[in-house]
Amino acid sequence: MAAEYIPPGAPLPGGALSCYRAMKHMEVAVMTSVRRLPVIMDVDTGVDDAVALLLATCLPELVLLGVTTVAGNVALDLTTENTLRVLAAAGHPEIPVYRGMAAPLARPHLDAAAFHGANGLAGVELPRSPATVSRVTAPEFIVQSLRQRPGELTLICVAPLTNLAVALRLEPELPRLVRRVVVMGGVFQNPGNVTAYAEFNIWADPEAAAEVALSELPLTFVGLDVTHQTGLERADWEALAEQDGGEARLIHALLRQSLDERGRERFHLHDPLAVGIAAWPELVTTERWGVAVQVGTVRDVGLTALSTVPALPRHEVALAVDAAEFRRRFDRCLHLG
Repeated sequence: MAAEYIPPGAPLPGGALSCYRAMKHMEVAVMTSVRRLPVIMDVDTGVDDAVALLLATCLPELVLLGVTTVAGNVALDLTTENTLRVLAAAGHPEIPVYRGMAAPLARPHLDAAAFHGANGLAGVELPRSPATVSRVTAPEFIVQSLRQRPGELTLICVAPLTNLAVALRLEPELPRLVRRVVVMGGVFQNPGNVTAYAEFNIWADPEAAAEVALSELPLTFVGLDVTHQTGLERADWEALAEQDGGEARLIHALLRQSLDERGRERFHLHDPLAVGIAAWPELVTTERWGVAVQVGTVRDVGLTALSTVPALPRHEVALAVDAAEFRRRFDRCLHLG
């Protein structure tokens, strides 16, 4: 049976929360003279993507110009509809959404509905958005945006890298046009979360990940090595039920299936950490490595390995994170404290 999210007071898409956030953004920007970083998010909206979208719309350091969707945690129709609904619930139905690729480059789509639930949002039923999907495709939007603002935009990719790989094929000059690409994907020194060797976003479309890793794109990999150091503990989640804020109530609803019904003690903040690192790069320690992605064998498919092979482009790989400081900023931004 689907769980319905009912926010306190007026519906979340209403003006009160949106106006409050707008005033809060202006207040923080004036007080701290923040230069807001323009970003595009590429998502396959399941549970942690939803939390990441909430964070991105709250952060005064970021301006979310648009969101692109791809098949991943669930099918493309669901990831797209979920994205529209989450943005509306966050008070930002005006942020455009662009539908992307419905399947990986070279293999069938395999989802993660076993973790994210059949609807991708762990059974939470959000109200429909008043917005509709833009007519431009996701890869086209990425290319057009980067051509219009060369060197200015950061991409935050928290999904299989299919859209980015297609955009790279459309515009080989993409590495020169983009400021930075933050990728939630891979695992380099620890076990995977879908096989013993692979993290889901890379495993779901290893051919796309390999093309991206072989490019000269300015990539920062935020993999399980650091995302598994961040999370909401069961006690943190239980405390959200006592709070009045719309963000707290929504996050509590989204995490119920994982922490309550399945008895987990911690919910890892995979995708929210990638958003956080886009805004606060000082929170991670990175090293420059070549990144090799295994595409051939069934057993090792999706494996990501650090490499010193001279022919491989060098990328930033996050290997340590100030998890306590990230949680402090995460909680403050989403009014969870």
